[in-house]
Amino acid sequence: MPRYVIEGAQVFDGEQMIGVRTVEVEGSRIVAVGEPGGSGPAAAERIEGSGATLLPGLIDTHTHSDVETLGHALRFGVTTELDLFSFPHRMDEVRRAAAERTDIADVRSASIGLTAPGGHPTQLRGSRNDPELPVVTRAEDAAGFVDERIAEGADYIKVMIESGETLGKDVPVVEDSVVRAAVTAAHERDRMVIAHTLTIETARRALAAGVDGFAHLFIDGPCPPDLLESIRAAGAFVTPTLNLLASLTGQHLGADLARDNRVTAVLPQPWLDNLSREFNTYPDGDFTAALATVKALHATGVPILAGSDANQLHAPGMAHGASLHGELRLLVRAGLTPTEALRAATSLPAETFGLHDRGRITPGARADLLLVQGDPTSRIEDALSIKDVWRSGSRTVR
Repeated sequence: MPRYVIEGAQVFDGEQMIGVRTVEVEGSRIVAVGEPGGSGPAAAERIEGSGATLLPGLIDTHTHSDVETLGHALRFGVTTELDLFSFPHRMDEVRRAAAERTDIADVRSASIGLTAPGGHPTQLRGSRNDPELPVVTRAEDAAGFVDERIAEGADYIKVMIESGETLGKDVPVVEDSVVRAAVTAAHERDRMVIAHTLTIETARRALAAGVDGFAHLFIDGPCPPDLLESIRAAGAFVTPTLNLLASLTGQHLGADLARDNRVTAVLPQPWLDNLSREFNTYPDGDFTAALATVKALHATGVPILAGSDANQLHAPGMAHGASLHGELRLLVRAGLTPTEALRAATSLPAETFGLHDRGRITPGARADLLLVQGDPTSRIEDALSIKDVWRSGSRTVR
């Protein structure tokens, strides 16, 4: 059973910087957070953190995961990924691996998202030998769809309200009555519902159906004031996935990350190449307006969560782990402070998704920890200067 003390580091506890603390870990848990100079057990390994900051492991609230990419994520300090669309025959293996191993990130999943026949994401999958997607065309069948996803292990439900406008190919869209029925069924079964929407119109439709949060921010223009107020009044959260919006609109921001030696030293070349590319399927999209919308939503109290939409290699502009650091930078560019951006990847998603054992550095929490050189609460780029990562108390080999 690992037993160690991290001493001399500034500690960001998931909410705020609390100063230099001594953090003691036994097994998979944090057992003490004390004043500097605390001795800890005599037999414990001592880990020196002077000049560094200790943070909770990061939580990426929008990914599409497999075993390999969970390993990539962990090396960048992402200790939990929230998968938002997966096939159960593949996710079963991923869940088992994440439960048994500490050299990959932990994972939660929506299983298969609700879509229309021929709807999103089939236009992006091509000839990938995917199984046929279960679809719903009648409201009375929506509860059965939700039950099937829960039987597959879904931790939450995903609904696709996507016309294909921003992704370069028109596709059928789920009927509003079906979405409403699915939301009702999910809530009756104590599951939250997360909506894929990329336009103002589809965001309105999702809100009218009663969804709990958004997997993306819309990209087709400034946020109308009434929509801003509706999102706030609904208590919905937003994961903007600014990385994706940048890729859709041809911003080419992933290339900067791909050139950073803190990324090139860790990420395999095919993923560096993928990170350097872009979708560029919606050049008329307004990325500047999206940044302004994030700022406005945050100012009104809407929870903003950090999510990368890191996918497989066919989704250009993103890479697991590295892109969450890009997302943190974009949240700061949008107007969040570095501390607020770090909350968006630690305590806030843990609270939103009921992951009460992580996202904080406090006695009793899982020892999902990230030690970085510098102070990311002052300079968010320091979050990528990774010295050590622990998942469930086990140190990760980078």
